[in-house]
Amino acid sequence: MGRNSRDLMFYRTQHSVRMIFISGLVGFLLLVTAEARVGNSSSLEFCTETQQCLLFDLICETGDYEVRHYDSVKWVSTKETSFFMEMAAMRAFKRLYQYITGANENAKKIGMTAPVLVKMVDKKFWEMGVYTMSFLLPLDHQINPPKPTDDKASFSAKKTSSSIFMFHSSLSQTLEDNEKCAGLQVYIQQMPDMKVYVRSYGGWMTSMSDSNNAKSLSTALNSVDAEYKKGFHYAAGYNSPMTMFNRHNEVWFVAEDEPVCPSSEELEYSFLS
Repeated sequence: MGRNSRDLMFYRTQHSVRMIFISGLVGFLLLVTAEARVGNSSSLEFCTETQQCLLFDLICETGDYEVRHYDSVKWVSTKETSFFMEMAAMRAFKRLYQYITGANENAKKIGMTAPVLVKMVDKKFWEMGVYTMSFLLPLDHQINPPKPTDDKASFSAKKTSSSIFMFHSSLSQTLEDNEKCAGLQVYIQQMPDMKVYVRSYGGWMTSMSDSNNAKSLSTALNSVDAEYKKGFHYAAGYNSPMTMFNRHNEVWFVAEDEPVCPSSEELEYSFLS
């Protein structure tokens, strides 16, 4: 074998090694990124009933609300219509539960996570509402989640730049775009990086309790001239219906522009992991 042939073989070998290393590094970074978004439930004192929970950075907190930063994550979602959240939630939960218990390609069993999100669009009491329920996909399914097998289901993930409640979503224009897939029952979507205003409360999540807490949060935000998306909010639930006491629920409004945090109560970003 001539010198030129040996040099060429050496170059190809080195190139292959570099490509393998780069591919492995990219995969590792993807996993690290996913782990920064979904993690062990021990990281959150109010998320204890599932092995994995949605993690966040706490930006600040006041006596009326918290401001959190969430990274972009993938969820499995479905929409349901009803006059009442409770009725829509029962049907939507059943559909999503079928997905995580095998109604997906390769019949994979997927662990339950928290929170469960429900998009609550503002409506009059007598109007029919459209509710979007979403289950957070666990860490090992964040990169390549199994597609739903329902004949009306679809994979609809749109990348961006930057609940478990009594019946055991981004949260920006990207989520709105994902939801325009009319007729789809179960679909995968990637919610964007976002900052949200959060109000927590105990007891059972009902249409009434959610509405009251959403009103309290909006009143607090309006009093400090906070900018947030109008026309909808998100209900987040962390508990099984079997949990009778110490329940934890939340109301989320999506922040627009920089969130309002009283300077005396601002916190440094402290990642919960």
